[in-house]
Amino acid sequence: MGELQRIGTDGAEERALLVAVEFASRRSPLPPSAVLARDAARISSDEDEDEEDASSDVLSHFDHDASLSEFRELVLSAGAAIAGEVKQRRPKADPATLIGSGKVEELAGVAASTHANVVLFDHDLTPTQLRNLEERLPCRVLDRTQLILDIFARHARTREGQLQVELAQLEYMLPRLAGRGKSMSQLGGGIGTRGPGETQLETDRRKIQRRILQVKDDLEAVRKVRGQQRQRRESVPVPTVALVGYTNAGKSTLFNTLTKAGVLEPARMFATLDPKLKAIQLPSRRKILLSDTVGFIRNLPHTLVTSFRATLEEVQKAEVLLHVRDASSPVGDEQKVEVEKVLGELGVLTKPRLEVMNKIDLLPDEERLQLIASGAICTSGKLGLGIDGLLARIDAELTADPVIEQTFTIPQSKGEVLAALGAGAVLRDRQFIDNTVHMTVAGPASLLGRYREFRVDASTDRTRGSGGDSQSSGPLDPEPGHR
Repeated sequence: MGELQRIGTDGAEERALLVAVEFASRRSPLPPSAVLARDAARISSDEDEDEEDASSDVLSHFDHDASLSEFRELVLSAGAAIAGEVKQRRPKADPATLIGSGKVEELAGVAASTHANVVLFDHDLTPTQLRNLEERLPCRVLDRTQLILDIFARHARTREGQLQVELAQLEYMLPRLAGRGKSMSQLGGGIGTRGPGETQLETDRRKIQRRILQVKDDLEAVRKVRGQQRQRRESVPVPTVALVGYTNAGKSTLFNTLTKAGVLEPARMFATLDPKLKAIQLPSRRKILLSDTVGFIRNLPHTLVTSFRATLEEVQKAEVLLHVRDASSPVGDEQKVEVEKVLGELGVLTKPRLEVMNKIDLLPDEERLQLIASGAICTSGKLGLGIDGLLARIDAELTADPVIEQTFTIPQSKGEVLAALGAGAVLRDRQFIDNTVHMTVAGPASLLGRYREFRVDASTDRTRGSGGDSQSSGPLDPEPGHR
């Protein structure tokens, strides 16, 4: 993993010591069958309500091992090498240091022996905890939210993305200025110090607040530009379909496969930060705009959800959401809950949503066949499997610009009309009569409406939107004479 190990400004390798804390109420969840049996036994024996509340809390959290594995991936995405790991299980958090004074002394020894220059906690730290830990440890201390913010800063490419990251960094750091002791005198060169906002973090609180207001104004200007662009798009009925899902679920790979973009993203968390938008054509010949958005993660910092409002508006304005899930993930159900939690914050849970089980190539043959037999939308963005079926399901779900079937009589001299219908609609029937072409086509209402002067009889129109003719969910037969 040498290529992932970033070199700091002092020429030293970035070495991270990971600290994972498991609290007593966050035990590993039991299998569903065991949970049902346990709950039934509790009802019959009238056990304490407190214990039942704790069990429901267990089920709402990730398995500890899966959570730690995800944390490792975050660290690698930040470009650091893992120098070591320290695990602890506690009944509750210590208000002063999260892990207790004894564990802090142990952690200081481990950090010194592993030559770690940053300690990363898989937990959010309060300003007091951060200050106390930095005073007692020989290196920088960062929590989970700061790590995610750093990854976002690393992957921001556009001016909009950089502004959004800066706003999230400033808003998170503002109440923690008193706890930044050592690192407040440093510039750049490590996880948590990267990003366009570091120089402002060394100034006083008043200047930081002034900068926050300026960044918000700049983002509002970006939002207005995006709104104008969206209005221009909406003047032509081209619906938007947005890819959403857990980070590293394969959204960008699937996006590139669907759009033939050909530039695959690395298998790293939050590899996509700036939204992508590209037009594709469905089997019905309708065009849609496909949007690839930033991935979600458990305990996604609220500052990111609010700061990335301009980007996430693409999700809010989309007609259909494609929830891309990693079919091979052992914690897929928990990831689904986390994604739906963020979608609820955005107010889009009522939108039409298709679940796409991606990465089926990573499943054992038996599991893959069972999943396909269940009727789920199964794809492999990497291998291009299931793409035709996915496009057909999108076609059936859309209600904007419905597919209709109409019959036209067009003079052969109108070559541009014949070419437009040939390119944008599916030919159902065609006859040459004298100097005219008598043809029946199925295509988007917006396209066919342009040539209503050549229509034979409006009463013969048949809408093929969602819930209509079954051919709307798949390619229409282009052979002449088939109706």
